[in-house]
Amino acid sequence: MNYDALIFDVDGTLWDAREPVTVGWNLAVERWTGRPNVLTAEGLGRHFGKTMPDIVRAVLPEIPEEEIGAFSDLCFELENAYVMEHPGRLYPGVRETLPELAKRYPLYIVSNCQKGYIECLVYGAHLEGLFSGWLCWGETGKPKWATLRQLMEEHDLRHPVYVGDTQGDADACREAGIDMIAVSYGLGRAERPVAEVDRFEELLELV
Repeated sequence: MNYDALIFDVDGTLWDAREPVTVGWNLAVERWTGRPNVLTAEGLGRHFGKTMPDIVRAVLPEIPEEEIGAFSDLCFELENAYVMEHPGRLYPGVRETLPELAKRYPLYIVSNCQKGYIECLVYGAHLEGLFSGWLCWGETGKPKWATLRQLMEEHDLRHPVYVGDTQGDADACREAGIDMIAVSYGLGRAERPVAEVDRFEELLELV
């Protein structure tokens, strides 16, 4: 496969942060509503990959539409602070494989997350120096496919491949006009990727 860069998803691809993210969300819910421990990691994790407002609508339908923006801002703050101090768990092979991939290609990240969350991954999990750049919904306000295109334009990427785990990732790649490699161990499944790996280190054999 002849690519000029690898672009990665975060949750379900590089790490599993459902537990610390849920703690951050519950801190926000308790401050907002007074109710503790409303959300579970399993329930919240089913919506990873969506934008923050869409997750709020799915898991906290009692929050009025006009309050979703303010609640999301509080959630951004509390979630990022907690996850930076209590990072997610990198999937097996990620820490060892990323430096080898970085010797072959520039590495990037694109996610539907809030601003600051990718930094929680990079600095909280000690992956500094491996990525040439990243971009997220919190910075662009655009759907993932458009954020992918923006990153490609900013870094002059002509033929990157995206590594993700959900059908939402696959749809975004199709709209952006790029290939996707799916990981089977993540939080979802993707239809018709160009390839699928069961272990992260298998990427070394593909690209």
